[in-house]
Amino acid sequence: MPYTNGGRHSPELSVFGNDYNTPDGSCIRDYINVVDLAKAHVVAIERLLQNKNTSNYEYFNVGTGSGVSVLEIIESFERSTGEKVPHKIVGRRAGDIEQIYADTSYSNRELGWKSEKSLDETLLSAWNWQVSIMTQEEK
Repeated sequence: MPYTNGGRHSPELSVFGNDYNTPDGSCIRDYINVVDLAKAHVVAIERLLQNKNTSNYEYFNVGTGSGVSVLEIIESFERSTGEKVPHKIVGRRAGDIEQIYADTSYSNRELGWKSEKSLDETLLSAWNWQVSIMTQEEK
């Protein structure tokens, strides 16, 4: 799998920092499946079309509601796809936030929406899509 960095491909993934105050030292983010994200948008649009909105504009935090570290993402990818992810720990990037993930309680309550796909399902789906693109490019 190519690891994209500013439009260039790299033979290994760079993990920026392993000294954060997190269980494994890498940054924590909220990774959501694109299908779950799309479903949240559909539910929100239906709410508007049915005039169930409470004001002229509303905003909702959409995500899984729990964070996963960069190193956990690598482990999940390897487990779900059977592919090894060559990676190296490099220095922190300026401005990186240690942990950030969505508080989805309002979205869950108001929209009746909740993400459904697991991290393993999400990464396997993304990998299968990437493989299909690479296969098409080879033809």
